[in-house]
Amino acid sequence: MLAKRIIPCLDVKNGTTVKGVHFVDFRDAGDPVELGKQYSDQGADELVYLDITASHEGRKTFLDVVRRVAATISIPFTVGGGINELSDVDKLLNAGADKVSINSSAIRNPQLIEDIARNFGSQVCVVAIDAKPAGGSEQKAVETWVCYLNGGRIPTGKNLFDWAKEAENRGAGEILFTSMAHDGVKTGYANEALSILSEALNIPIIASGGAGEKEHFRDAFVFGKADAALAASVFHFGEIKINELKHYLHNEGISVRL
Repeated sequence: MLAKRIIPCLDVKNGTTVKGVHFVDFRDAGDPVELGKQYSDQGADELVYLDITASHEGRKTFLDVVRRVAATISIPFTVGGGINELSDVDKLLNAGADKVSINSSAIRNPQLIEDIARNFGSQVCVVAIDAKPAGGSEQKAVETWVCYLNGGRIPTGKNLFDWAKEAENRGAGEILFTSMAHDGVKTGYANEALSILSEALNIPIIASGGAGEKEHFRDAFVFGKADAALAASVFHFGEIKINELKHYLHNEGISVRL
């Protein structure tokens, strides 16, 4: 059995790590390079960095962050935000990133998934999906999850499960699924939706949105059948230590790298 991965996520705005709730109300969480080094030292398996202000000037700032991260840590890291064409991918990989994450651009131009996979390999292409149930209730509307664009601002009408399968068929190497309804509220991951995704797809699923306790990570792996669990604020603000989390998961019978 492949080891389950623990992945801290760092949203970067103007060179600083920030964290919000339900994709809004951001607060400062520290220097992204220093935080990345801490997480690497604590035993994180991978990192995800998202440029949430990926304007032209923001991208220049962010490329510098990527270079500094690559020079500082020894674990793989994924970079996302504002990636619209192959030249963006090329710049980020040359700056030291191991993978790229595409979200809105993939929905607008699904061919981009195929282009990245063909030019750089499927292992480089992570398709991130932000979604929530159309009816507002996860239990009643698990089949009606709708995907959103632009950091959760614009509903697309696309069904989560259909889009994830299409992304896989086009060459995505992983799916990073964020439940918008669970983001930042620390009540657990969207395990029912995760389980459906995991059963339907043959590529790894990264769970995102909802981590508040160690048990939530366990449940994402046991009930959600996720391959990796991503979290932000519980790590940024010291509520959960990665090494302690991994020992907890190991004791719960979950395969992790210690």
